[in-house]
Amino acid sequence: MTLEVSTPALIFPAISLLFLSYTNRFLHLAALIRKLHSDWLERADDTLAAQIKNLRARLELIRSMQLLGAVSLLLSVISMLAVVLGFQWMAIVSFFSGLVLMAGSLGCLVLEVRISGGALRILLNAVESRRLE
Repeated sequence: MTLEVSTPALIFPAISLLFLSYTNRFLHLAALIRKLHSDWLERADDTLAAQIKNLRARLELIRSMQLLGAVSLLLSVISMLAVVLGFQWMAIVSFFSGLVLMAGSLGCLVLEVRISGGALRILLNAVESRRLE
């Protein structure tokens, strides 16, 4: 199997869009955390504590998504350099490794999306428990 420079370069547009999405998720999460922090200082309750725990897990996943995506991009660049320099084996290994890390980044995204619904469930449970009282 031979790899051409254009093959790893195909990943660049996808990575740019993913990083934009990841950054937006991170900024939104940071704003939520700041709001919950001020709410926590006013009134500490179990609902806020549960939401903070949920946001902590989401924050870790977003950091993992960004790290895996960045290393994936770096490996794609290394792959292109290896093709240019004539090191096909290195190009294939680094490109394959980059694809695996990108899959890991997308897996973290799926988990983060799944967990993000948990914050809404916490609020809904709080509303329902107060309504039943």
